[in-house]
Formats: sequence, C-alpha cells, structure tokens
Amino acid sequence: MRIKRQVYSVILLIFVVILAGSTGYYILFGGQPRFLDCVYMTVISLTTVGYGEVIEVSGNVPAQIYTMVLITFGMGILLYGISTLTAAIVEGELTGILRKNKMLKQIQKLRNHTIVCGGGETGRLVLQELAKNREAVVLIDNDTENIERCKTITSANLYYIQGSATDDENLFAAGIENAGGIIITLPADNDNLYITMSARMHNRKIRIITRMIDQKLEPKLKKAGADSVVSPNFIGAMRMASEMIRPTVVYFLDKMLRSGKGDLRIHQITVSERSRLVDLPLMDCGLKDRFGLLVVAARRGDDDIEFNPSPQLPLKAGMTLIVMGTVENIARARKAFELPGTV
Repeated sequence: MRIKRQVYSVILLIFVVILAGSTGYYILFGGQPRFLDCVYMTVISLTTVGYGEVIEVSGNVPAQIYTMVLITFGMGILLYGISTLTAAIVEGELTGILRKNKMLKQIQKLRNHTIVCGGGETGRLVLQELAKNREAVVLIDNDTENIERCKTITSANLYYIQGSATDDENLFAAGIENAGGIIITLPADNDNLYITMSARMHNRKIRIITRMIDQKLEPKLKKAGADSVVSPNFIGAMRMASEMIRPTVVYFLDKMLRSGKGDLRIHQITVSERSRLVDLPLMDCGLKDRFGLLVVAARRGDDDIEFNPSPQLPLKAGMTLIVMGTVENIARARKAFELPGTV
C-alpha cells in the first residue's frame, strides 16, 4: 500500500511539472503556439533529447531564461521521479519475492495440515470453516482474485500457492508429503480425478476429499485414492428434502455452523496410543468437567458408531469420540487426548 501511494505521488508530481512548464511557454508567447507544441517543448527540454525547437526560444531572452530555469529544476524533479518509480517497482518485486520465499519455508514446516485445491465459491466456504476450527490450511489456486477473496475470510495469514493444483510441483510446495488431508474443489471432474491420483501417489496416508459433479465417476475417484467423494447436487437434494420434513433440525444445524455470535461445533477427538487417558472410563476423562464438551458418540477402529455412549465406556487407543462444544474447548481437548503423554 505504501509503495502504491508513492508511485501515485511521483506520477502526479511529474504531471504537474510538465503541465506547469507547458503553461509557462504558452503564457510567455501570448497564447500564440498550440498548447500541444508547448507540451512537446517542455518534454524535449526536460529530457534533453535535442530534437530542435518547435517554439522560437532562441533570441527571446525571457523564454531563454525560463527554459534554463525549467531544465535546472524540472529535470531534477523528473530524474527524482524516475528513480523513485524504479526503486518502488524493484522494492515491490523484491518484497513480494521475499514474502513468497518466507511463506514457502513456513509451509514446509507444517505437519498434518490440510491442502485446499481451488479457492472458488466452494473452496472459500471450505477455507472459512477450516479457519473457524483453527486448522492449518494451504490453498492452491491459479486466480489472484480468488486468493485475495480467500485472504479476507481468514483471521490469520493465509498460506497459499499460486498455480495449478494439477501441477505436482505446486502440490510439493504445499507440503503434500506432510499433509494430513487434501480437499479438492475444482469444477472439472477430470482435474479432480488427476489431483486425487497424484495426492495418493505422493502421500499414502493422506485423507482425500474430492468434489464430484458426474456421479458415474465416483467408483473411479474411489479407486484413484479418494477417501470420500462429495456431490454438491446430492447434498443440495438432501438439504431440500430435510427442509421439508425436519425444518427445526436444519435450523439448529445452521445456527450452530453459521452463527456469527457463537463458535459451537461438532468435532472428533482421537485418543492417542500414549495418552494417559487410555483405559480410563469416559466419565473420568474430563471432557464434560474440564472442557465443557458433550460426547455424542464413540467409535473404536472400524466398529459401528455407538451413540450416546455409557459413562463407564473405557477409552482405548485409537478410539474416536464425537463431541459437541466450542471451538476453543475442542482444541484444548484434542491436545489432551491426541498428544502423547498429555492428560
């Protein structure tokens, strides 16, 4: 912003100098020459190109004195403006390069983060929800405008890679090898299929969620490595049906997820193998007393989900608990349950 103001100020200054010089010639010669000739005379005088006089300055003492003053002071201002513009452009490019390199180094330090491919209408909503849940995110998008819009919806600085997500170099720059998940929201199914295959090749453990328009492609996306395939058309149909037969439930979920005043969420917490909470009964783990969370369900490994689990349910390594509470309390509880050696 500072560089932009500086550039505008310099351009305005150069314009004022040329306008003032041209007006001076026009007045000195009694308004006889065309104003364009006066502008031309001012420019060739300040730039010292020596094309010859279009206005007869030689022999006219006041005009000669005026020309010398104009060249002395005007050329200094012109040179200052040109040097300032050059410095501003170089500084802007250099600052951008340094900022980009710094961000790339920070991205390479991330672990278990989420990569979002595409910052369009769907991608922005995905980023917004991930940001509210305080998840580390890296965006990959080609469009500068999409990136700028995505920056406005995240409270923290947004990590991003400007380029195509179908390019493996951009996936590596986004830390695909260390990422915990990737969400692919591009509008073209073919691109989503290619990125899914690439992501699975580069990271066997990553969780892949991909968008799908043509439902016939779901088996291919699953074979390519997608853990979950989301169809906007299918979800839209289910939402419309739910609005008809269970409107209060839909209203509750919307208030929970979209309310600007609150940050209530349903989330999952996985019990670490080395957590001190292993083998403790659910009632003694402190989810309700310490963190104010409501346990909705529990799942161990690939077993079926147990809704409203018993307070005596023993916690086991790898068990996943579905909880409801504020984002802040969920984040605190996840550290206690998922980090080794924590309570």
